[in-house]
Amino acid sequence: MTKYLILKTWVLSILLLSLSVLQAQSSKDIWTQLESIAVIDQKVMMPMRDGVRLATDIYRPKTDEPVPIIFSRTPYNFNTWKEGKKTTRTAIRAYEAVKRGYAYVVQNERGRYYSEGEWDILGTPLTDGYDAFTWMKNQSWSNGKIGTYGCSSTAEWQMAVAALDHPSHAAMVPMGFGAGVGRVGDFYEQGNWYRGGAQQMLFTAWLYGVEHDKFKPRIPAGASQEDLIRISRFYDLAPENPSIDMSEALSHLPVSDILKNVNGKKEVYDKMIFRKPNDPAWYTGGLYHDDMGFGVPSFWFCSWYDVSISPNLALFNHVRNNIKDPAVSNNQYLVIAPTLHCAYTRATENTIVGERNVGDARLNYDEQIYSWFDLWLKGEKNGFKENTPRVQYYTMGSNQWQQAEQWPPKSAKMKTFYLSSKGGANSLYGDGKLGKAKPGKKTPHDSFTYDPMNPVKSYGGNVCCTGNAVKGGSFDQQHIETRNDILVYTSAPLNKGIEVSGFIETTLYVASDVKDTDFTIKLIDVYPDGRAYNLDETIQRVRYRNGYDKEEFMKKGRVYKIEMTPMSTSNYFEKGHQIRIEISSSNFPRFTRNLNTGGNNFDESEGVVANNQIHHSLKYPSQIRLPIINNAK
Repeated sequence: MTKYLILKTWVLSILLLSLSVLQAQSSKDIWTQLESIAVIDQKVMMPMRDGVRLATDIYRPKTDEPVPIIFSRTPYNFNTWKEGKKTTRTAIRAYEAVKRGYAYVVQNERGRYYSEGEWDILGTPLTDGYDAFTWMKNQSWSNGKIGTYGCSSTAEWQMAVAALDHPSHAAMVPMGFGAGVGRVGDFYEQGNWYRGGAQQMLFTAWLYGVEHDKFKPRIPAGASQEDLIRISRFYDLAPENPSIDMSEALSHLPVSDILKNVNGKKEVYDKMIFRKPNDPAWYTGGLYHDDMGFGVPSFWFCSWYDVSISPNLALFNHVRNNIKDPAVSNNQYLVIAPTLHCAYTRATENTIVGERNVGDARLNYDEQIYSWFDLWLKGEKNGFKENTPRVQYYTMGSNQWQQAEQWPPKSAKMKTFYLSSKGGANSLYGDGKLGKAKPGKKTPHDSFTYDPMNPVKSYGGNVCCTGNAVKGGSFDQQHIETRNDILVYTSAPLNKGIEVSGFIETTLYVASDVKDTDFTIKLIDVYPDGRAYNLDETIQRVRYRNGYDKEEFMKKGRVYKIEMTPMSTSNYFEKGHQIRIEISSSNFPRFTRNLNTGGNNFDESEGVVANNQIHHSLKYPSQIRLPIINNAK
C-alpha cells in the first residue's frame, strides 16, 4: 500500500508538472503570437489635464491603416513581466483584440502602480476618462472610435464617463458593474457600499487586499518611458498583504477600526466609513447617478449571484426608458448569466453555483462582444441588432437561456403572496405560511429576538470580494433555518410549475422595542426532498424607511410599514417545489450588524438586544409580490 501511494503521488506530481509546463508554454506562445502581429508600446505615460500621467500599455496591429480601439482602465496590476513571465490576462486579451483588427489599450487608474497621482476608490475624476479618449482619438494610428470593456472595477468607471458623451466613446461593454452605480431609482447603493441603508462589507475586505499605502515607493516624477519599462521587469509595485482570516477580521467592533485592527491601510476606508447613504461626497466622484445623462450604446452583462444584480438591472432600464436620445436608448442590450461575480466564461455544461447545478449555462460571449464592437467601432453591417435578443437571460430550474424585448419580460405578471402564521413562524419547524389568501382581521404576529452579538451568519448569496468570510452562490439553507431568530414562510407544494422572472417586491409591517434595527429577507426554492436553495436576498435599515436623506427612529409598540429594496431572479419552480422566504434582522458579514442603539453604528462597540415583530393581518398585510410567467409542466 505504501509503495502504491508513493507511485500514485509521483505520477500525480508528474502530471501537475506537465500541466504547469503546458500552461507556461501556452502563455509564452500567446506572447510570441502577439509580438508577431502587434506593435507593442508599454509604459506610455498618458497626460491628464492636471499634469498627472497615467501608465498605459498599447497593443496595435502592424498596419499603416488607422484602427479602432478597445480600452480597459483598471486599478489592478497588468504588468506583463509579473513573476518574470508574460503570463497576464492582458496579453491574452490584447492578442484576441489585435488579431481582430483592434488596438488594445490598458491603463492604470491614477495612483495605481506606475500611474501618478492619488488613488480614491469610487472617486476617480471623470475627466481622466474623457482626457484618455481625447488622447487616443488624436493618435495617428486611431480611427477615432473607442469602445470600453471590462468587469467589476474595470467596468465601474464606464457609466459616469458615458454621461460625459465624448464623441469618440462609441460603445461599451460593462460587466459586473455594480460598483459604479450610485443612485438609480429605489437603489442608493453608492457603489455597492450600501444596500437598504445598511453597509455592505465587501469593500472592507477588498480594500485590505488591494489598497496601496500612502507611504508606498514611488517612481520619481518625469521618469522616462525607457526607464519605466526597464524597472517594470523586476519591480512592479504590487504589494503583498499578510494573509488574514477575513471572517474573523470582519467581526471586529467598532466597524470603523476593522482595517486598523489588522494593520491594514486605512486612508480611503477611514474617509468612506463615515459617509451616510445620501452624503454629498457620493455625488462628487466617479459614480453614476440617475440625474446624469447617458450617451453610449451599451452591451451589459450581469449575473444572478452578483452583489448588485438588482441595481444593475435598474440601471439598464433607466437608460432604456429615460434617456431621450433614441440612438442611445434603443441601443442597449443585456445578458444575465447564472454565475458569480465576473464568472461568465466559467459556465460549463454542468454549471455549479455554490452547491446547485444549474445546467449548461455556456454562451458565446466573445463572439457576441466582438460582433458588438465590429458594429460600432468598425461600422460593419453584421446583423448584430437583427440577430441578438434585447435581453438574454438564464432561467435556473428549467436551466435554459431565454430572450425578451424588455426586463422583466412582458409576460411576467405580478402576483401577491401573503405571510401568515399562528404566531410561531420561528425556524424551519414553525408554522409560517406563504399563500395567496389575504390574512384575517386578527392574525397573530410573529416575534423573534435579534442579538447583534449572535447574528445570523451569511450562507451563500449574491456576494463578491469578501475573502473567506462569505462563499457566494446557492446553498441548501436548511441548517441555517433551524435558528429561532429566522422566520420561515413557505408555500404549499406547487400543483404546476411557474417561472419567476423579474423584480421581487416586498412589503413588511414591523415593530420593535428599540429605536432602530434591520430586517432581512431571502427568496428560496424548496425541493421536494427539503433542499432549500437561496435565489436572492436584501436588507432594510428601518431608520431609512422613508428615504435616505433623513433618519426616522421607531417608537416601542408602534407598527411601521417598510418597502424592501427589490430582489431579482429568473427561476423555474417545478411542480411539487415550494416558494419560501426567510425573514430575520441580520445577514452577517454580508452586511454589517445593526447594533440597535439608534447611534452611528460604525463607531460603536456594544449593541442591545432587539425584540422584533412581523405583523400580518388585514390591517398589516405583509406580503411578497412575484413576477410570474406560467409555464405549466
